[in-house]
Amino acid sequence: MNELIGRVFSFEKTVFPNSSDLYAKLATHGQSPKALMISCADSRVVPEQIMQAQPGDLFVCRNAGNIVPPFATQNGGVSSTVEYAVMALGVSDIIVCGHSDCGAMKALSKPELLAGMPNVAAWLRHGTAAENVVNSCYPDLDGAARVHAISLENVVAQIAHLRTHPSVAAALARGKMALHGWFVDIHAGQVLGLDGETGRFVPLREDQPLPIAVASSPRLAADVHYEAAA
Repeated sequence: MNELIGRVFSFEKTVFPNSSDLYAKLATHGQSPKALMISCADSRVVPEQIMQAQPGDLFVCRNAGNIVPPFATQNGGVSSTVEYAVMALGVSDIIVCGHSDCGAMKALSKPELLAGMPNVAAWLRHGTAAENVVNSCYPDLDGAARVHAISLENVVAQIAHLRTHPSVAAALARGKMALHGWFVDIHAGQVLGLDGETGRFVPLREDQPLPIAVASSPRLAADVHYEAAA
């Protein structure tokens, strides 16, 4: 039997008994995670490990390229996950998390890598904005440096898509939600965060304020005097 699959026996014999009180609480009272993380499906990036999360702490959605399609009426797994996390679970933070050496971002940089994978190619079109930004603003980059830039800009692009979702837009307007853009450098073991004020990624540090892409702040754009036409 595959060695990885065989580890399920360790869960039943060791992991579960050591956390039986926590699982009993979750089974009785249900889940109430505070954050949703949308990350890449890459096997080297484990959201729960990065955040040192316990069962019940974190709602997770993983896909190739940490993509968030813009809101549309068509049903989709990411859109449904976002809607459920916000409307049903009441998460107050959403994190879009990219990473270094991302195969999806390499494919964005070199579409010929997707020959024979039409579904992946169609999915990654949601990251086209990131590639266009890099082509326009970083024209001298190539190779690994270009892929790295696309990976970072893709996090920014997906946060913009996230804001088109009605549930997210309403929560932001109520001041009940903050959005975060993270990037995991696998080689360095470092997590960068997008600072919405400067538009740059900075290392997350325990002794410094957490960089936030879109801060929680109530907004009432229509709170102006209005008189109906006679």
